[in-house]
Amino acid sequence: MTEEKVIPLNVDRKNFEEIYFSNKQGSLFFSPTTKSKTITTLIVIVVFFAVLAFKNQLSEKNVGILYFISFLFLLCAVYLSLGINKVSRWKKQVNSYLKTLENAHRYELKINDEHFKVNLNNEEEISEWRDFKYYEITNDFISLEGNYNYMFPKKSMTEKNYTLLKQTIKKNIDQ
Repeated sequence: MTEEKVIPLNVDRKNFEEIYFSNKQGSLFFSPTTKSKTITTLIVIVVFFAVLAFKNQLSEKNVGILYFISFLFLLCAVYLSLGINKVSRWKKQVNSYLKTLENAHRYELKINDEHFKVNLNNEEEISEWRDFKYYEITNDFISLEGNYNYMFPKKSMTEKNYTLLKQTIKKNIDQ
């Protein structure tokens, strides 16, 4: 394929949100990034309150356990807050990007054997296929990672164009 093929993309925010926010990705406490930290913090809180309830039964030598569990709680809370901050920033970036897409009057891909171009409101990002290091193709979306990162929902293009993009990516990107 030496000629340039143009794949117009239909921008429907819901199609992109389904992919970006699947598996609770946008949840502050139960996203894949923060779920284990949230559960660990909750367990430490329960242990802390259990020890606190029985603190009168602890000898003076064992009071250090209360301080240790307090330190663990503080540590867990800090790690959880860092994870929440990371998810919050990611979610804000995704929503900003989706707002840009929502206001787009033109969103299309131009592909040939040498280049991959994304045209968003007449601003083109041009990449060579070798610039991409990784791709993921599922039944719902195509994702490309490299100098630029892209995700294209299957629902935003025709079946024929999705197949064309899938075949071109497999042909031109070495994993």
